[in-house]
Amino acid sequence: MSSQKRTIFSADFKAKVAMAAIRGDKTVNELSQEHNVHPTQIAQWKKELQDNAASIFEKKRGPLKVNETSDPERLYSEIGKLKVELDWLQKKSGIYR
Repeated sequence: MSSQKRTIFSADFKAKVAMAAIRGDKTVNELSQEHNVHPTQIAQWKKELQDNAASIFEKKRGPLKVNETSDPERLYSEIGKLKVELDWLQKKSGIYR
């Protein structure tokens, strides 16, 4: 068994190296030496980035739609207005409790 510990790379680092591999400015071996990562690992990251790139654009962007009926403060306000209106109508019609 090897006495070396596994290196855990951050997602940002993986994306940076994979993007550099996709750009093709440097060879995979040059990137490997520059970032101290095995060439096979860089090839895997590159393939994973290419395979999953479409999922980035599948998510809907923009503000979340707010359901007007779910705002409790607005609902309590509406209940209060309706109660006042009901009381007024009952008083005017003469059937006040």
